[in-house]
Amino acid sequence: MTQVRALRGAALDAALDDVARLRIAVFRAWPYLYDGDLDYERDYLQSYRDSAGAIVVGAFDGARLVGAATGTPMEDHADDFAAAFDGMVLDLTSIFYCAESVLLPEYRGQGVGHRFFDLRENHAREMGRATSAFCGVVRPDDHPLKPAGYVPLDAFWRKRGYEKLPGAVAHFGWKDIDRAEETKKPLQFWTREL
Repeated sequence: MTQVRALRGAALDAALDDVARLRIAVFRAWPYLYDGDLDYERDYLQSYRDSAGAIVVGAFDGARLVGAATGTPMEDHADDFAAAFDGMVLDLTSIFYCAESVLLPEYRGQGVGHRFFDLRENHAREMGRATSAFCGVVRPDDHPLKPAGYVPLDAFWRKRGYEKLPGAVAHFGWKDIDRAEETKKPLQFWTREL
């Protein structure tokens, strides 16, 4: 049975290298196609160490971390993501950003994804945040690496109460597995009121 629990402080810090490895493994697949490395990951995940409001929700099979979901107050995350809200009525200090959710394939379909959202949304409410947000990469339908029969997670996200926020698109760069150079990709924000 997979155990899911919130990690903060020293427990969060201790889990970040395992979170980095999970991000590299899970985001290598469609639609992210991320060709990651541990040094980049450690630098990227530093924001979770630096943010007093950060949370990592870990999914454990015994002592092994098999999945993780992260979150921070929006103003504590990368400027590239906050820029997607420029010119909008939403105040960044009212938004909690649910960043990555990564789970090894053999643990999917057991309710872990819901627990990831439940614990991050509860944390956001405890912080007094009014809105929960996340973003997902937008890839063209005719992308050559798109697997046949791929079903996006839109129905799951809508079941959780999230909707696309029109005009809120971040642009963030990473190296794809089939490319020599890093390129920026659009990431569509989804939000829900808490």
